[in-house]
Amino acid sequence: MIKKILIIFIITLSACSEENNFEKDDDGLVKITFATDWKAQAEQGGFYQALASGFYEEKGLNVEIIQGNSNVNVPRLIASNSVEFGIGSNSFIPLNMVENNIPGKAVMAVFQKDPQIIMTHSDSNIENIKDMIGLPIMISDASIGAFWLWLKSKYGFEDSQIRKKTFSLAPFLSNKSSIQQGYLTSEPYLVEKEIGQKPKVFLLSDYGYPSYGAMVISSSKIIENNPDIVRSFVEASIEGWEQYIYGDPSLGNELIISVNNEMKEDILLQAIKKIRDYELISDEVSKGNNIGQMTNKQWEDFFKIMSKNGVYKTDLNWQKSFTLEFIGKEN
Repeated sequence: MIKKILIIFIITLSACSEENNFEKDDDGLVKITFATDWKAQAEQGGFYQALASGFYEEKGLNVEIIQGNSNVNVPRLIASNSVEFGIGSNSFIPLNMVENNIPGKAVMAVFQKDPQIIMTHSDSNIENIKDMIGLPIMISDASIGAFWLWLKSKYGFEDSQIRKKTFSLAPFLSNKSSIQQGYLTSEPYLVEKEIGQKPKVFLLSDYGYPSYGAMVISSSKIIENNPDIVRSFVEASIEGWEQYIYGDPSLGNELIISVNNEMKEDILLQAIKKIRDYELISDEVSKGNNIGQMTNKQWEDFFKIMSKNGVYKTDLNWQKSFTLEFIGKEN
């Protein structure tokens, strides 16, 4: 039986007990809340697949997925014990938690490559990231403190290039010389639907951006006191992602569409194809067997780049931002 999803935007939530004495439902399943960073979509599809396919139930969990919005602050929800798990959209999130003494860690990473892109129109003469230096680029406020810092440190981008990105594609579509950030699995497809031409897409990870994407973050208290619950959630989520990308995603898609009436099947299916084709969560050799993995090296590389450029103090204990305990092996 599929457990009911709580279909609300995150505003306020009932706090969990300080002792982590988890409430159980009538079937003896441990009640868990999981906060996403946006409305239901393919980029969260493995979690919905795990819920719809009963993988969480099989692990003894009654999971409620709580949809986010533009104002969601997952670390704050975790710090206040309002949720047990949440999505961290990039590697800055767990490191910022360490910097601000928020007790939580990343316990798995869905996207081995961050799906962040910068796109131009198809007839643009821009051929690589370096060609964008000095040009206006539309980015979101949140990105100014994320991948933009990396672009500044590695390629010499400057804040004077920043133009505000809105939720509408109209500014990009109306100006053939415009440049805009986006998500590999979203904006390029919407642009093509509007004008019949694929935009040029520059995936930041292809240029060395070392961030993970869509990490599962858990509070340190649960990791320390209830590691079996964390392990169960991680294992079921990985199973959901493997089925969603490399198997039949129909159950997850049906659930996503049922809770997000703005989402359409064609958008979901093209996003799944891109996640697989670009090997965002796993390569074609592993075909999902290594989903969720993180390594000390990638975390260290990310931290070194950012601390070298003043984002973090060099003595920050970056190892506290994640744990490899629940994903098996370290490379």
